[in-house]
Amino acid sequence: MIFSKIEGEGKPFLIIHGFLGMSDNWKTLGVQFAEQGFQVHLLDMRNHGRSFHSDDFNYQLMAKDVLEYCNFHQLKDVVLLGHSMGGKVAMEFACLYPEYVNKFIVADIGPKYYAPHHQDILAGLSAIDFETKPTRGEVDEILSKYISDFGTRQFLLKNLYWKEQGQLAFRFNLKALIANIVEIGKPLFDAAKFEKEVLFIRGGNSKYILDEDVPLIENQFPSMKLRTIDNAGHWLHAEQPKAFYDYVIEFIK
Repeated sequence: MIFSKIEGEGKPFLIIHGFLGMSDNWKTLGVQFAEQGFQVHLLDMRNHGRSFHSDDFNYQLMAKDVLEYCNFHQLKDVVLLGHSMGGKVAMEFACLYPEYVNKFIVADIGPKYYAPHHQDILAGLSAIDFETKPTRGEVDEILSKYISDFGTRQFLLKNLYWKEQGQLAFRFNLKALIANIVEIGKPLFDAAKFEKEVLFIRGGNSKYILDEDVPLIENQFPSMKLRTIDNAGHWLHAEQPKAFYDYVIEFIK
C-alpha cells in the first residue's frame, strides 16, 4: 500500500506529486484545500517518499496503486490532482477507472510523449556516495556541479533523511527510477479517453503544454478546460500558489 498523509474531512481529494517529489511538497496547499471541506490525501507514489520500493515502475502500475489505495480507504467519486509525472498518473487512473473519478486537475503536463530530460539531475544524484557520510551541505555542493538552479536543488534535498545516526540517504529509490527513466516520458495509452470534466493548468513560462498540444488533449479529454498562470514555470503551484489555488477551487467547488 502506498503511503499517504490525510488532512481534513469531506469529499475525497487525492494529490499526486511529480517525479522525485513526495507528499510533503503539497502539504501547504493540501491544508488549504482541506479547509474548503475536502478530505485531502497526499500520496507518495511507489519508489518515492515513504512508499515502498520496487524494481517495477510505470504509469499503469502507479494507477493500480492508486486504485488499491482507493479501495482500501473506500473512496469513490474522488477529485484528483496530479503535477507532472503525477498528472500522467491521474490521467492514466481516470481513463482506466473512470467510475472512481468525479473530476480531476492536471498541473503542467500533457498526455503526449516527452523525451528524456532529467539526465543532469540523475547524474548529480548518482554522484553522491552516502558511504562517505556527507553532510546536507556537502550533498548540496556535489549537486551544484550538475544542477545550477538553487530551487531545483532545494526540492531534491527535501528527500534527504537520517537513515541512522550520522548517515543520510534519499527517500526515493534512485536505482529503480534510473532503470525505468524511459517510462516517465511515455504517452498516455492510445485508447485513453475520459468524458467528464478535466482542468489542465500550465505555467506561462513552461514548455510542457504548448498551444499545438491542445487538439490531442481535447481528443482524449473532450470536456477539458485549460488555464495558464503567468510568471510561472513548471513548478507553477510553488511559484504562484495563490493563482494555482484559485483555479483549482473555482473548478472543484
